Amino acid sequence: MRDDLRLLKSLAGPFPAFDPDLTPDEPRELFSQWLRDAIAADIKEPHAMVLSTVDENGMPDARVLILKNLDHRGWHFATTGEGPKGRQIALNPSVSLTFYWSALGRQVRLRGVALQAETHERDADFRARATGAKAVALIGRQSDVMGSRHDLEDALRQQHRRLHEEPDLVASGWALFIVMPHEVEFWQGNSDRRHDRLRYRREKAGWIKEQLWP
Repeated sequence: MRDDLRLLKSLAGPFPAFDPDLTPDEPRELFSQWLRDAIAADIKEPHAMVLSTVDENGMPDARVLILKNLDHRGWHFATTGEGPKGRQIALNPSVSLTFYWSALGRQVRLRGVALQAETHERDADFRARATGAKAVALIGRQSDVMGSRHDLEDALRQQHRRLHEEPDLVASGWALFIVMPHEVEFWQGNSDRRHDRLRYRREKAGWIKEQLWP
């Protein structure tokens, strides 16, 4: 396997130019620019991100989610609050988010605190989901051991009936989280490995920008 892996190319480029000196004063604006670049480059699921949390034993956990919104408060994602993600955040709201757009050689890492959004925002997010996604969320039991596939199919049929009867139904444990970062790092890869790294660090007076060694 080692030899096979060494044959795979990485950071082949070409990649966009990036000048850390010509960047905005706060990270949200730069992130929006990079996300729009990823969309324009026709990258599949450019809004996919890795959410990292820590469980009750101090063990790290990570999974891929979808960015739902970005505003002055932070980066939004939704999930059931009763699953592993929700339980871990309830115990320790410190989280990280990682975005990677390989075609552009770009990565963004955020570290911050995940807070729950207002109830009306959570409800609106749930109601905007596809019917199948709502049915799965209404079942609950995320990450529980499943006896058989038939159990899942039976549960889905029950929840689809509920949604047909109550189209505005919202799962009681649904949660919409907003990550308020205290640190955001932008990484622009280069084929020669002279990567550009720009870190925004929040202080009382505002955001501090720092260039980092590759």
